[in-house]
Amino acid sequence: MNTKITDVRAVKGDSAFLIDDGKTSILYDSGFGFTGFQVADNIKSELKGRSLDYIFLTHSHYDHALGSAYVLNRFKDAKIVAGEYAVKIFSKPTAKALMRDLDRKFAIKNGVSDYEDLTDNLTVHIAVKDGDIIKAGDMEFTALNLTGHTRCSVGYYLKSEKLLLSTESLGVYTEDGEVVPSYLVGYQMVIDSIKRVQSLDVEKILIPHYGVIVGAEAKAYLDKALENASQTAKEIVRILKSGGGKDDAVDYFVAKYYKGKVKEIYPYDAMMLNTSITVNLIEKELVNI
Repeated sequence: MNTKITDVRAVKGDSAFLIDDGKTSILYDSGFGFTGFQVADNIKSELKGRSLDYIFLTHSHYDHALGSAYVLNRFKDAKIVAGEYAVKIFSKPTAKALMRDLDRKFAIKNGVSDYEDLTDNLTVHIAVKDGDIIKAGDMEFTALNLTGHTRCSVGYYLKSEKLLLSTESLGVYTEDGEVVPSYLVGYQMVIDSIKRVQSLDVEKILIPHYGVIVGAEAKAYLDKALENASQTAKEIVRILKSGGGKDDAVDYFVAKYYKGKVKEIYPYDAMMLNTSITVNLIEKELVNI
């Protein structure tokens, strides 16, 4: 079997890739809502009349999941796969309101002010838990709970091709070769998720927002992800324990990682918000023990 992976993203910061073995097609993450129809058009162009069979979501954040409602509008027979916890998130009006708001803000940043709102159409057809098998034609994926970035983060492992459809819990990979730690709900969860993937027979990793890395680069990514996650947390702990405030810890993280390609595609306010969450998490999990 030889699967083809195609970038079907519409704008920088999007996350949407098409996996196709010639018989069965899978959209891995679906990007923003405001780009959803463009992603669907990109898929249609690539499949040349064939249907889209599945949409695999890595987690419930708007830049990964909201586009699924738009793609499903165009490919009505596609089945959306996501973790059981994501189903709970999608059922919450407050979560949908936040996704809608964040999507609109990023749309405006990209010069889009008017587009159809399909947030309330978010759905999941196949809810998976750790270890579940998803048979997609000849492809057989194992669902892996890879939590830490969110509680609903799920990876999908295609053992036959030694391919992992990854999650942001392992770290955000940039075109500069940097790996930005992304622990928003659990530091130890992230460490455990990285080590779990390192224990698998993996030669190819499809990374959200980035694309495919193979061989030595995939191994180096995992090694650096573990190193950065560990060392960054240790430095935040050192700052907080040595009398520095949370603002100092946030400044350290932002200075270290908010540059290059990250700065180009990641809104400043989102970076500051998520870094504040990160510092609070590290304080709770590693300082106040």
